[in-house]
Amino acid sequence: MAHKATNCIWYQSGAEDAAKFYAETFPDSAVHAVHRAPGDFPSGKEGDALTVEFTVCGLPCVGLNGGEHFKPDEAFSIMIHTEDQEETDRYWNAIVGNGGQESACGWCKDRWGISWQITPRVLTEAVASSDKAAAKRAFEAMMTMRKIDVAKIEAALAG
Repeated sequence: MAHKATNCIWYQSGAEDAAKFYAETFPDSAVHAVHRAPGDFPSGKEGDALTVEFTVCGLPCVGLNGGEHFKPDEAFSIMIHTEDQEETDRYWNAIVGNGGQESACGWCKDRWGISWQITPRVLTEAVASSDKAAAKRAFEAMMTMRKIDVAKIEAALAG
């Protein structure tokens, strides 16, 4: 990869499968290279995928099959901005329906434990609104949701 900075995401295992899933699920996403271990390592054997170079919506990443020493948590997440409910549903359902799990406020985890925020642009705009009362209503509506419901955010904005 020719980028100056790249996100390195630690997987217990399965970085190659995760990268392939992301490439199939999100636009402007691809697997660029799989680097195999030249020898045995603590969480794998010679020839196993050690690192995987990929992009998610143009975001450069390297997946590292590092074993169970470090586990992913919500302190790192990938935020996907969506345009409408259809796109929100498509990405949410792809992640959760592929062995992932729901969380709160538009967050979910994929089956590899990586956290995602599936965030409709209307939500981002709503909570940043100069109309503080509308922003508060939208924020309070979001706090009751798992997957973001665009119509409910729009209704909260309208009052």
